[in-house]
Amino acid sequence: MLEQLLIFTRGGLILWTCKELGNALKGSPIDTLIRSCLLEERSGASSYNYDAPGASYSLKWTFHNDLGLVFVAVYQRILHLLYVEDLLAAVKREFSQLYDPKRTVYRDFDETFKQLKFEAEARAEDLKKSNPVFARKQQATLQGQGHRPGSEGKKNGGSLKNDDGDGKKGNKLENGGFVVANDSNLKKSSGGNNNHSVNGKENESSNVGAFDVNRLHKLRAKSGNGKKTDTVVSKAEPKKVVKKNRVWDDSPRETKLDFTDHVGSDGDRKVDFLAKEQGESMMDKEEILSSDSEAEEEDDDTGKNSKPDAKKKGWFSSMFQSIAGKANLEKSDLEPALKALKDRLMTKNVAEEIAEKLCESVAASLEGKKLGSFTRISSTVHAAMEEALVRILTPRRSIDILRDVHAAKEQRKPYVVVFVGVNGVGKSTNLAKVAYWLLQHNVSVMMAACDTFRSGAVEQLRTHARRLQIPIFEKGYEKDPAIVAKEAIQEASRNGSDVVLVDTAGRMQDNEPLMRALSKLIYLNNPDLVLFVGEALVGNDAVDQLSKFNQKLADLSTSPTPRLIDGILLTKFDTIDDKVGAALSMVYISGAPVMFVGCGQSYTDLKKLNVKSIVKTLLK
Repeated sequence: MLEQLLIFTRGGLILWTCKELGNALKGSPIDTLIRSCLLEERSGASSYNYDAPGASYSLKWTFHNDLGLVFVAVYQRILHLLYVEDLLAAVKREFSQLYDPKRTVYRDFDETFKQLKFEAEARAEDLKKSNPVFARKQQATLQGQGHRPGSEGKKNGGSLKNDDGDGKKGNKLENGGFVVANDSNLKKSSGGNNNHSVNGKENESSNVGAFDVNRLHKLRAKSGNGKKTDTVVSKAEPKKVVKKNRVWDDSPRETKLDFTDHVGSDGDRKVDFLAKEQGESMMDKEEILSSDSEAEEEDDDTGKNSKPDAKKKGWFSSMFQSIAGKANLEKSDLEPALKALKDRLMTKNVAEEIAEKLCESVAASLEGKKLGSFTRISSTVHAAMEEALVRILTPRRSIDILRDVHAAKEQRKPYVVVFVGVNGVGKSTNLAKVAYWLLQHNVSVMMAACDTFRSGAVEQLRTHARRLQIPIFEKGYEKDPAIVAKEAIQEASRNGSDVVLVDTAGRMQDNEPLMRALSKLIYLNNPDLVLFVGEALVGNDAVDQLSKFNQKLADLSTSPTPRLIDGILLTKFDTIDDKVGAALSMVYISGAPVMFVGCGQSYTDLKKLNVKSIVKTLLK
C-alpha cells in the first residue's frame, strides 16, 4: 500500500499531499531523501531506501525541471509496488497542467489523484495477469534497487535507472553497483585510445633523446689518442674534489639545511632548530584568485564546448537555435555535452563511477527544462555541473575546529582528534602541521603516540614534539593503542591540555585485525573528530579506501550508533598539478568535508580547501 505522495517545489514549499492516505510516517524519510540524495547530486538514482525503527520505506521520485517541482512517493519496501513509477508519471503530467506559481493550495487535485491511482493499479494488475514472468522480474529488480546512505563502494547489488522525467525508462547496466552510461563504447573511447596515444608519444620522445654508444666508439677509434687517455686515467687516481656552491655577488647568506639534532658531549641531544622560526601557517592566509584568469578560463571553456555543436549541427542551425531558444531539453541533446564533461573529469583524476553519477544527476536536473535565447546547451550543462560541484565540495556543517576547541575547553575536557588512513600517506607529518597551526592560536597541544605497530613511529613523533616543544604521551611498542589513547586523554585532562592529537598506525582497508583495533580505539575513547588522511594522488582507489574504512568502522563497532569518518585531510597536494579529482571523489563517497590540505614539507604548509579554485580546475 502507498504510504504517502507529496508534491513540493525545489524551494521546499509543499503544494499538495494525499489526505486519503494520511499515514503517519515513522522517522523523517522525506527530509533524509532531500539531504542524502537531492542535495548531494545523487538524484540520478531510481529509488532510495530508508530504515526507521519499526518500518522500512522505499522512496521514488521524479522532477519537472521546467516548473521546478518534485514528486515523491513513499511506500513500504516489503510490498514491491509495481505501479509507483507509472503513477508518478501520470501525477506529474496532470498536476503540471494545473500548476500556477501564484497558487499554494490544490484541493481540487484530490479527485484527480484517486482516478490516477485507480488506473495505475488496474494497469499493474493487468500486467501481472497477462505477463507473470515480466512481473516477477520487475519485483526482483525492485528488491535489488535502491540507494542507501553511505552505500557507495559497498556491494549491495543496487541498480540505478536513467529517468527522463516523463516516466520513460532508459537502458540500465550494472557494474558493481554503479550505473554505466547507455553506450558501452564510452570506456573504450575514454580509456583505451588515450593510453595508446600517450604511450606512443613517450616512446617517440625517448627514442629522440637516446644516446648512441656505437657512434661514440667509432669516434674514439678514429682519433688515435683514445687508448692513451684510458691508460693515463687508470694509472693516475685523482683526488676527490668536493663541489663548492657557486657564490654570486648579490646573493644572501647561505641558510642552514641540516636540521639534525647534534649529540653533545654529555650524550644529550641538543635542539638546534625550533619550529617557531618558520612563520605563519598557510591556514591563516587567504588565497586570492585573479578575476582576469577566471574570465579567460570561462571564455576558453565556452569556445571549446561550442566547437562540437557547430560541427554536428552546422552554423545556421546552431545559430538559429541559440536565437530562438529550444522548447524543452531532451536527453539526446544533453548526451554530447555530458560525455565531454565526464571525460574531462576523469582526466582530472575523478573516479569513473563518481563522474558517471554526477553526469546522471546533472542530466536529471536539466531534462525538460526550457533553454533560453542566446544560450548554448554546452554552456547550460557546464553551468549546471559547476553549480553541482560547488554544492558537493562546500561543507554542510561548520569545520571551525578552533571554535569546537574553545567549546570543549569550557566543559573542562580536552578536544580529541584521531588521525586514520592507509600506509605512507603522511599522517604523522600532517599531525605535526595541525599541532603547529593550533600552537599559533595559543592552544595547548599534546601528542599521543598510538602507532605501536610500525618501527620508528614513536621516535618520529617524538622528534616532531621536540621541534614544536609540546608534550608527548608514549608507551612504546606492542601495546594496545586504544588503552594508550585513553591514558593520554586522562593525562591531558590532568595537565590542562586543550587538544590531544592521536597518531595511529597506517593500515590497508582490507586488513581486518588492524581495522578492528582502530574501531576499538574510536569506540573506547569517543573522539571529537576522526580525520581520514588521504593522498591527493589517488584516483579510483580513493573510493575504495574511504568506503571500506567507513564500512569496516560500522561493521566492527560494538556500538549501535558507530562513529564514521568526520573529515578529510588531503596530503601531497603540491605534487598533482591540475589532477585534483581525488578531493571530489572522497567528498562525494563519504559526505565528509575536506578540512585540511597538506601542500609541502614544512610545518607551515597546511591550507584550507579553496572550493572555487578546485571547481575551476576540474572544469578547465
